[in-house]
Amino acid sequence: MCRLDVSASSSAPRCSSVGSGDTRHDTMTYCLDQHSAVLPSQPRILTALDHIIPCVIRPCIKKWATTQELSISSQLDSGIRFLDLRIAHKKEDSSWVFYFAHGIYSLLTVKEALTDVAHWLEHHTNEVVIISLSAFNDVSPVQHYNLIDFLIQLFGKKLCPKSETPSLNACWTHGYQVILSYADPSGAKHEELWPAWDYWWANESDPNLVISYLEHNKETGRPAGFFMAGINLTEDTRYVLSHLTQSMKSMTLQSYNMLMDWVKKQHPGSRKTSVNIICADFVGILRNEFCEIVIGLNIDPKR
Repeated sequence: MCRLDVSASSSAPRCSSVGSGDTRHDTMTYCLDQHSAVLPSQPRILTALDHIIPCVIRPCIKKWATTQELSISSQLDSGIRFLDLRIAHKKEDSSWVFYFAHGIYSLLTVKEALTDVAHWLEHHTNEVVIISLSAFNDVSPVQHYNLIDFLIQLFGKKLCPKSETPSLNACWTHGYQVILSYADPSGAKHEELWPAWDYWWANESDPNLVISYLEHNKETGRPAGFFMAGINLTEDTRYVLSHLTQSMKSMTLQSYNMLMDWVKKQHPGSRKTSVNIICADFVGILRNEFCEIVIGLNIDPKR
């Protein structure tokens, strides 16, 4: 049983593009590149329109794909200890540079962002960060090999092996600071890399339906290991077309109080209805309320 109890997360599964939902998520949407092409994996209508009217399509995708505003270091400073990352390689790029992606590509590279995380950990030696590389776009088997080698070289002995029961005390004793999930079969043979974890994602724009979905899953019973409960909202084509002046942020803010009220009622631990990691969009807003609530749940788990 994983015993890190409730962690705060900066990400949640989003729609990768306008009207196209998937089960992937991304911490790095604060630095999406509005001038980059739409991902080839996006619906054909979007990739076609991107060739015709990129000045319209790309800003629209960015507006609805942006789910964070704080940099990755600032998210960690705010109390975030779970990072969801979606990795991509630009198909026409002959170099082996990896980016993050959410409908469009990020400005920052994987190397730049994760090196920032490694530096942050060097200055916060008692902190443990859980990182999920949850999706890969246009990454070949050979590129997976090189990416895994980079990760193991970067974090080294800070990586908690998947054979460990990672309580905080165990992590402190052994010097583990990173629990790293790699959601691709190429990571299975590496003891340092954990498999993919369950993510409770409602795929709804109505906060009432999101909460109902999460409560239903809680009654069914929590998984044995790490799992994430997403309080994020998800737009669809109909919602976007009927809210043309809005964005993912405005959509989230409208329901923020209701979602935070649900978070306040949660409990860490191994009980059937306990939660493990809670994921949210736009962490750090409203005086960092989300992180403060989750930290409070860990300090006083009976409240």
